[in-house]
Amino acid sequence: MVIKVNPEFGVELALAVPYAYYLHTQGKLDTVVTSKGMKPFYYFCDDVREEFEFRTIDNEAAGLNKLPNNWIHHNASAIFGNGHGKLSEENQSKVNGWLDYSEWKVPPYREYYKNKEYKFDKKVVFITNKYNLEHGHEPYGYFDIKSLYDMFVLLTSAGYEVIYKRPKNTEFVVDQNEAGTVLKNLNIKANVEGIGEISDRDLPKYFDNVYLFDDMIDEYSYNETQMKIMANSDYFITQSGGNAILSCLWDRPVITYITQGAELRPNYFSENSYFQKISNQKCIPVFDIIKEINKNPYNHKINSTGKNNYSELMGKIKETIIGDK
Repeated sequence: MVIKVNPEFGVELALAVPYAYYLHTQGKLDTVVTSKGMKPFYYFCDDVREEFEFRTIDNEAAGLNKLPNNWIHHNASAIFGNGHGKLSEENQSKVNGWLDYSEWKVPPYREYYKNKEYKFDKKVVFITNKYNLEHGHEPYGYFDIKSLYDMFVLLTSAGYEVIYKRPKNTEFVVDQNEAGTVLKNLNIKANVEGIGEISDRDLPKYFDNVYLFDDMIDEYSYNETQMKIMANSDYFITQSGGNAILSCLWDRPVITYITQGAELRPNYFSENSYFQKISNQKCIPVFDIIKEINKNPYNHKINSTGKNNYSELMGKIKETIIGDK
């Protein structure tokens, strides 16, 4: 069988890759046609063709309609049967984040990519950031420099080593949202007392035991490097979306910071959610529901300040990571 897809990165990880690996386990996978740079995610396939130089948020154009799951937020037809019609509010809450898992199996990435090349003296926390256009407005789902500084201080003081990654969206094939971010040249910057204006990528050099991911790329490709490092990491901190899905693939605790989107829906992170299935029930959501960008907060506590509030995130880091020392 041939799988040919070029959806958003996270969608491919959640919908296409587990189907491809399932087919592989059944001896039915022949070829995968995917985007440039994605071959490491399909290590189990002998014929991976990296043909696409763009991604699309259009499900049909991305080839998703030929997969068992063509929608990342639920597969109600598989749960309630065909012809279920419009879901009631009660039934909608039952399917949020729930896919059809009958032909769906997550590859054992940690087992395959664990290595001796990226070994560290201490336990590793892998922090992934982003700064992209979101639903037609400026970013909110990101870590600013003050929050990163606080995380770096907290984690290194507790004896952890930290890997920090924020893609510039030029390292891989992008979708329409990421392309818009590149066009606007968005960046995370702040004036720091005693230093002046710096970007988030400058911040690691002011810390011992904090490493910028970009500086660690050498022998391997971007994706293969991050997969080797992630396979040796102990904890992950990230935002929702594709970064969170990627972080969940390594069978270690993942704290994901969420400001908006379908992930706010009731029970989205229940045990049947793809986030929990991918992470082996280790995905920990932290919600910061900013009023200005959310028409429906789904009964979450509202942040009315107009800016990010990372206090609950820091609390969850202390509880989950520092408390585990």
